[in-house]
Amino acid sequence: MNKVEKKIKSTRIFDGKIINLRTDEVLLPDGNKGYREVVEHPGGVAIALQKEDGKFFLVNQFRYGQQKTMLEFPAGKKEYGEDALTCAKREIVEETGYSGKDYVYLGQMVPTGAYLEEVIDMYYAKTDKYYGQHFDDDEFITLESYSLEELIEMIMNKEICDGKTIAMTFMVKELLKY
Repeated sequence: MNKVEKKIKSTRIFDGKIINLRTDEVLLPDGNKGYREVVEHPGGVAIALQKEDGKFFLVNQFRYGQQKTMLEFPAGKKEYGEDALTCAKREIVEETGYSGKDYVYLGQMVPTGAYLEEVIDMYYAKTDKYYGQHFDDDEFITLESYSLEELIEMIMNKEICDGKTIAMTFMVKELLKY
């Protein structure tokens, strides 16, 4: 059976600074109609930036939606139409102060496919030149660094719950085996 749902009509509900919300009327695979709520988002990037000492930069910041401080690999939102690598190079300097080199594309992650259009492009890189951090006006970030072993232990101890950071940690572990 074909499982594709075909959009019949869209209704704009909300336009925001970061996200937009719409409802779509869809034709279901069985011929019936259904409705889907969709959060539009331009996508993002995340970077596992490895320092010369082998440790990785992580950012510690309050995440309002979760109402807690979270430890994550540096990440950021793409502008609509922006190339993912261009965004990654901008975001890594903003959040860590360092540019990266030897970028390796790890692939994409879909945080929540049921209702969210966001896709996160993930990268591994090594530190290059130091330029200094420059945060957005509404960012309050503490920069920390951990070894891959420490990150895995923190994930297994449920101290890190960010999905992209969990996925990237294990992807980088496999990447660095070779």
